[in-house]
Amino acid sequence: MNPQDPAPYPRLFSPFHLAGRRLRNRIVHLSMTTALSRDGQVTERHTQYFANRARGGAAMIVTEPLAMARHQIVPNKVNARDDSGLDGLKRWAAAVETEDCRLVAQVQDPGRGRHVAGRSTDAVGASALPDDLSWTVPRALSADEIRAMTDDFAAASARLKRCGFSGIEISAGHGHLFHQFLSPWSNIREDEYGGDFEGRMRFVLELIAAIRSACGRDFILGVKTPSDDGIPESIGPELAAAIAGRIAGTGTVDYLCFAQGTHHRTLDLHIPDGHFPPLPFLPLVRQLRAALPPVPVVALGRITDPAEAEAILVRGDAELVGLGRPLVTDPAWPAKAAAGRARDIRYCVSGNNCWETIIHRRPIACDNNPRVAMPDELSAPKPASRRRRVVVVGAGVAGLEAAWTAAARGHEVTLFGRSSDPGGQLRLLARLPGGEGLGSIYDWQTAAAQRAGARFELGVDAGITEVLALQPDAVVLATGSRMTWPRCLPATLEREGLVPDLRRAIRGVLGRTEAQPGAAVIFDMDGTDGVYAAAEHLRRLFAQVVVVTPRESVAQETSLVVRQGILRRFSRLGIETAVLSEPRWTDAFEADAQLQVANIYSGRRTAVEAVAFFAFATPRAPENRLLAPLRATGLEVHPVGDAKAARSVMAATAEGSAVGASL
Repeated sequence: MNPQDPAPYPRLFSPFHLAGRRLRNRIVHLSMTTALSRDGQVTERHTQYFANRARGGAAMIVTEPLAMARHQIVPNKVNARDDSGLDGLKRWAAAVETEDCRLVAQVQDPGRGRHVAGRSTDAVGASALPDDLSWTVPRALSADEIRAMTDDFAAASARLKRCGFSGIEISAGHGHLFHQFLSPWSNIREDEYGGDFEGRMRFVLELIAAIRSACGRDFILGVKTPSDDGIPESIGPELAAAIAGRIAGTGTVDYLCFAQGTHHRTLDLHIPDGHFPPLPFLPLVRQLRAALPPVPVVALGRITDPAEAEAILVRGDAELVGLGRPLVTDPAWPAKAAAGRARDIRYCVSGNNCWETIIHRRPIACDNNPRVAMPDELSAPKPASRRRRVVVVGAGVAGLEAAWTAAARGHEVTLFGRSSDPGGQLRLLARLPGGEGLGSIYDWQTAAAQRAGARFELGVDAGITEVLALQPDAVVLATGSRMTWPRCLPATLEREGLVPDLRRAIRGVLGRTEAQPGAAVIFDMDGTDGVYAAAEHLRRLFAQVVVVTPRESVAQETSLVVRQGILRRFSRLGIETAVLSEPRWTDAFEADAQLQVANIYSGRRTAVEAVAFFAFATPRAPENRLLAPLRATGLEVHPVGDAKAARSVMAATAEGSAVGASL
């Protein structure tokens, strides 16, 4: 950027003050569980994650929920309930605060809420009513327990201040404990902590007062409140406005932000994916803000681009902009935006696979950032000790990640791609509903590889001759996978090529917009979100779409929040599912043949009339025909991504990065 050019995004990079503490810009890293701590203690990688985001330019970081109350003896949360972890807390705070970034800890308790299978046996809550997802029935907290919990949270907040933290955020949204107290759906108490609006507010208001009393006015205190949790008898916009107004009216909080969804069929609303429009929460934020006394507001919800963030601030929709997943994907998002290099940002694709990893207590990971929390996350890969000649076969995201990483380390890299465009099979998924953001993965990788000097040979179906002609020192095999033939279908159909797999079949209708006669049927043994995106595309063309699967439901292998969205859209679009079923043809596969759906247990059959589109999606086998011949020559060969074992985008980029870094 020319030093004389006007600064990009001037409002976004203007300073702000909370509780007398200066924020260098308006960018807030929202609370994201990292699952990087161990046995309640801060680890080096845990600190590295937060330090990387502070160095990348965020002005304030809200941590994942910490263990602050005496009942929160949970190894996966950093312990702040006593003095046993003071050294780690101090190191954590110093690593962030010395980068001119404010570190704010989150106060939260799940209460009866549970994301994973099974029910909690020791959950507490406002009332003994079942969680709407897991059906966990909590033990209702007594008034004395609520007051003791309030004291614990306040004492822990003071402890964190002594350790160098700048503030606290109370998470009273997302269906967690404080939300459960605020909602008439989950709080039917008749004591002072229930009964009416003021009673339901009491826990949160007393907690705010206790933290402020323990920590003083020079300590940031924010609250995340519900905006619309999607349950008719719970908290909608009108009640949300009253709750936020009551909290702001105390005059003791420094900022508010608003969450959607809850532990119900609406959990996916709290973390909007690619099927949502950009900035889906903003209209409701404007509505709620208009009902509030003056208090800074943090806007959040699928804000991915600096221009979007700047516009929010210029319009006066909020004072601060909250980014969660975008800063997981690229910790240098702020620094790149400030330098006028938004094109270099690795963008969040809103796939919510990061959510799936942390819900199962695996370290946070990202589809588009395979180096999360690594020491070199903000820099180029470490230079190689000696330059090697590397050939990458396959231009999907695994091959591209390996190619740019190896080239950035100084290797001479040639990448072969069968298609004329890089991206592999992900390029197809990016054209289906909800997949548009996926294109940013291979677009960024391609640009990075070209900047690093990698040579692209596209439109070349490279075989052993083409590879050996380059006399490589190492070969990365990223040739993808193929769908296997479903054995419940006649082998003659495979031999005669009469039934295509879903990838090939969907390409044949991608460009069509006019209505198609007949029904579209997908036999689903794959269970990935790409199958269901294809079904949604087919529903735009066909009056009837049926997804047939031998499993007891569709989308079983997708994350809970992704699955909720799929099931909601299927219901609204009228996409039919035939579970515990397999397809059967009445006769030879001819024009008058009839497709029937057979129950895998009873054998009972149901006909699907006028089938015009039929394809299968099945478990994929590695496409690695070059592996044995190349290894037979003595070459060093590294299969990555689906060429090693068919898995996810996250696995592909992670494996490509690891191999590129090891060469």
